[in-house]
Amino acid sequence: MDRKLMGVLTPSSNTILEPATAALVADLPGVSAHFSRFSVTRIALGPDADGQFEHAPMLAASRLLADARVGVIAWSGTSAAWLGIDWDEGLCAAITAQTGTPACTSVGAIRALLEIGGARRIGLVSPYTETVQRKIVANYAASGISVVAETHTGLSENFAFSDVTEDVVRAMCRQVAAARPDAIVIMCTNMVGWRLMAELEAELGMPILDSTAAVVWRALALLEIDQRAIARRGWMFRQRIGEE
Repeated sequence: MDRKLMGVLTPSSNTILEPATAALVADLPGVSAHFSRFSVTRIALGPDADGQFEHAPMLAASRLLADARVGVIAWSGTSAAWLGIDWDEGLCAAITAQTGTPACTSVGAIRALLEIGGARRIGLVSPYTETVQRKIVANYAASGISVVAETHTGLSENFAFSDVTEDVVRAMCRQVAAARPDAIVIMCTNMVGWRLMAELEAELGMPILDSTAAVVWRALALLEIDQRAIARRGWMFRQRIGEE
């Protein structure tokens, strides 16, 4: 069997994305996910927190993944949501230049899915602080996407995001759904959302774009994997780049 190896960059304090990613690809024959960590413990605005996302440690972790001959390197983190699209695209270009491997990110994957779905009005769910959330909303506005409803838990410790329960995530999604957005974005790869996508889509009648699942979707597309076997997981796994 031809193996398809997915490399995933992981924040050091994240405990959600690795089991989530493994579960999402488990039903795809020959596909496996492989992880490399670098230090991230706190999400906030300012030099100390933003410094965690300098390219150097991320590229060092990427080179370790390249040793495993992965076919794609995916940044399963949402830092571009507040650092901006230029940072996101610069990271992907730097990873590919250093490793020769195609790269993608959670935020870039969400952007592609919003475009496929024609979504210009979104609901935003996150565990972040008010200041981080405002920056994300502003960045979406600058790209022509309106956040018509948002909710956040006000946390900054990255590990604490993983303690937000599924029931809380459900309630947050229901809250923003009242504004009837085109889609709901769950912005954090250390908060449970991936398991709830299909359930909430059936209940709320709109796509649910969990950031952990989104980067898996994009990485699988780059690996040219047929995703029909996991279509039951949610709307995103029935989408193809360039199609609606």
